Amino acid sequence: MQELIGAPSAPRRAPEPLRVLLIGDVVGPSGTRALFMHLAQLKKRSRCDLVVANVENSAAGFGLTLAQADEYAGYGIDVMTTGNHIWQQREIWPRLDSDERLLRPHNYPPSVPGKGTCIVAAGGVQVGVLNLEGRVGMSQLDCPFRVARAEVARLRKTTPLVVVDMHAESVEEKEALALYLDGSVSAVVGTHTHVQTADERILPGGTAYLTDLGMTGPRDSVIGMKPDVVLRRSLSQMPLRMEVDEGPADICGALLSVDRASGKAIALERIVERAHL
Repeated sequence: MQELIGAPSAPRRAPEPLRVLLIGDVVGPSGTRALFMHLAQLKKRSRCDLVVANVENSAAGFGLTLAQADEYAGYGIDVMTTGNHIWQQREIWPRLDSDERLLRPHNYPPSVPGKGTCIVAAGGVQVGVLNLEGRVGMSQLDCPFRVARAEVARLRKTTPLVVVDMHAESVEEKEALALYLDGSVSAVVGTHTHVQTADERILPGGTAYLTDLGMTGPRDSVIGMKPDVVLRRSLSQMPLRMEVDEGPADICGALLSVDRASGKAIALERIVERAHL
């Protein structure tokens, strides 16, 4: 058979985007049960390459225990981010120094345990994860904008794929940080308020943004806490200690799709996975 000269070759398929499953604040036993029951299925359906979850409210709503950190790794959570409550279970402090994938906000003083950034292998590429904490209505830490700019520059020497968890109270502060980092990171997603927002978008420079991922915890609670206690606090103005609720939970978060070569976001889709136990 005569060989055809100059026959057109089949077009090359573009590589699949990197998929990152981002999970909002895990609250108490019901949030942990929801992950145990449903995370494996959610990972399979979303075809994600990496799972990042904020876990600072796992221990009865306040902090993280050593046993929970081990559990979550076993469930398939690749990177655990945190926030202002990470210090409330002292047993976890040494783990912050030894576990590369358990982060605390990077803008705490360098003398405290742990660090707020890591680089992990996922889907055949390297991905940077940066954990920050806001200052509006929270502790007066180092400036998250200045810290983020310096750390993102360092991470980008290794990879253009960088995901930021901004654990903050203020919508303004979260949006401002996202615009400040637009084009230099793949995504800025917020945690802390426990209420999923509906403002997901891709910014002009290619950074995905969502003000808050929401909560992985009891759906009929008040930000994960027992409604009757919260009501008594509100009506009496007494400093009653909030108690974590244990009703049926939802897993809230988002699925991020990123171009592997450029680190630019392609899509950001909110997720609410309804658990029944």
